[in-house]
Amino acid sequence: MSATVEFARMNGLGNKILVVDMRGRTDKVTPQAAIALNADAETAFDQIMAIHDPKAEGTDAWIDILNCDGTKAQACGNGTRCVVQALAAETGKKVFTFQTVAGILNAVEHEDGTISVDMGKPVFQWDKIPLSEEFFDTSRIELQIGPIDNPVLHSPSAMSMGNPHAIFWVDKDPMSFDLERFGPLLENHPMFPEKANITLAQVTSDSSLRTRTWERGAGLTLACGSAACAAGVSAARTERTGRKVTIDVASAPSRQPLVIEWREDDHVVMTGPAEWEWSGTVDPTTGAWQRDEAEVPGAEAK
Repeated sequence: MSATVEFARMNGLGNKILVVDMRGRTDKVTPQAAIALNADAETAFDQIMAIHDPKAEGTDAWIDILNCDGTKAQACGNGTRCVVQALAAETGKKVFTFQTVAGILNAVEHEDGTISVDMGKPVFQWDKIPLSEEFFDTSRIELQIGPIDNPVLHSPSAMSMGNPHAIFWVDKDPMSFDLERFGPLLENHPMFPEKANITLAQVTSDSSLRTRTWERGAGLTLACGSAACAAGVSAARTERTGRKVTIDVASAPSRQPLVIEWREDDHVVMTGPAEWEWSGTVDPTTGAWQRDEAEVPGAEAK
């Protein structure tokens, strides 16, 4: 078995993704490799999407997802779009079915290059999100940051999109909050026994939101697909918007908005772009990598 495999540096709305081709192999990308790759500015990432041979009949691949700290992630919508674009370019297919630890994901690449991913059904039960305390209504839970009589953030909507999310509703631009300071406190709050993705969401119209996310296991991120889904669903659930919204990602203002639709069948469909940047080879055990020489003449191994 060769020590190295092919990989591509991609992004979904600025969400930094490494797509690693592990098909035909029995090993996995190790946490140590992930940490080493993230430590290098050229390969720093939010998620690794490792493509493995399918485990279930009728699926195209098993996707193993790692955060930049080496921990496992259950879902990554922006990364899934990157996988679709990579495989569509390789195979010519437009429709895919993937399996992850969070379940089955169906996806399609459209003629305009945008990609829709069926992220499945949202989960609202407190013990399945999970939360450490029982809440009958998780559309608004008791949690706040700041003084009791004047909290900076409070009363988030909690839910799971295969991974736990807390959506804090704010009345001003999410970029005006010190999420870099609040994010780690909230991600690791005792309320979230498996930690949580923390999103600030501003309602900008009855069909649009502006968001910013601190991603569990990754920190501040330009974009988070599952968080956008959670924000869209939570906005409809709390009657702030309808069931279809555009998401303007505050930390990636120049990029195309995401479209989130919470369909009547309870499935959440996310539509947006993916972008290929460059490719190379990587050792999935150590994280040692090399950029393709065709792209960078004289490139040296790292």
